[in-house]
Amino acid sequence: MVPPHVVPRLVRGIHRWLIENHIFSLSSIVNMARLMLNDELWSKLWVIMRQHRIYDKPNLRMMVEAMLYRMRVGCPWRDLPAEFGCWNSIYQQFNRWSIKDKLIRIFNDLVHDPDLEWEFIDGSIVRAHQHSTGAVGHENQAIGKSVGGNTTKIHMAVDACGLPIEFDLTGGEVHDSKAAPDLIEKLPVSEYMIADKGYDSEDIREQIRKKSSIPIIPRKKNSKTGNADIDWCLYKYRHLVENVFARLKQFRAIATRYDKLKRNYASMLAMACSYLWLPM
Repeated sequence: MVPPHVVPRLVRGIHRWLIENHIFSLSSIVNMARLMLNDELWSKLWVIMRQHRIYDKPNLRMMVEAMLYRMRVGCPWRDLPAEFGCWNSIYQQFNRWSIKDKLIRIFNDLVHDPDLEWEFIDGSIVRAHQHSTGAVGHENQAIGKSVGGNTTKIHMAVDACGLPIEFDLTGGEVHDSKAAPDLIEKLPVSEYMIADKGYDSEDIREQIRKKSSIPIIPRKKNSKTGNADIDWCLYKYRHLVENVFARLKQFRAIATRYDKLKRNYASMLAMACSYLWLPM
């Protein structure tokens, strides 16, 4: 057994030997960031990335891991752990992919053979951090004023398995029924489309019927038509879209918006949705 007074000298000796042999520092062993992609998930993602003409650099995997790390912990880009590489290079690469919508297209490719017996739509508000405001230019960045201050609303559609298939971003003050027509227009045809009372509109129901789907949307209390035609058993499965929001908001850069630009936050959200689809 090594005497206690010898342990510090032993640790310093190992540390010095690692540095002298150009391996790595002891601090990098202790503080190595937790990664999110195993070999199986990475090989699947790599094939799709190559299809979108993303160059296979030697550090591509660590660059993607850095973006996922930032998505998970919500840290500023400049605070990324050093083992991922230069933070500015990682941010610039993410920004270039965002400009070309590559991350969103990767998400669309991963949405392979969704279960379209049912589709669920809903919206959820996320708080916009003070650093996300003040983008240059007059373009709408999907940040609005609501009761909670600066907020963004995610309008999400999921399939019958509870996996995201499409989303839109608006300011937090935009009502669900106002954003619904654009979201529904982009969705594939399903047998049923389920939503809550926030989507109570005959125009929305008619749009759903034109897509050869059956709307399951309860009417409000003051409706003269009533809800005799609602399939309440099917409506109970609406928790699937709520579950997706709960899973996505485990990632701190999704639960709170830190990105100034709408396209960058949309790309970060697309990465989170892609991560849910990768094991499928």
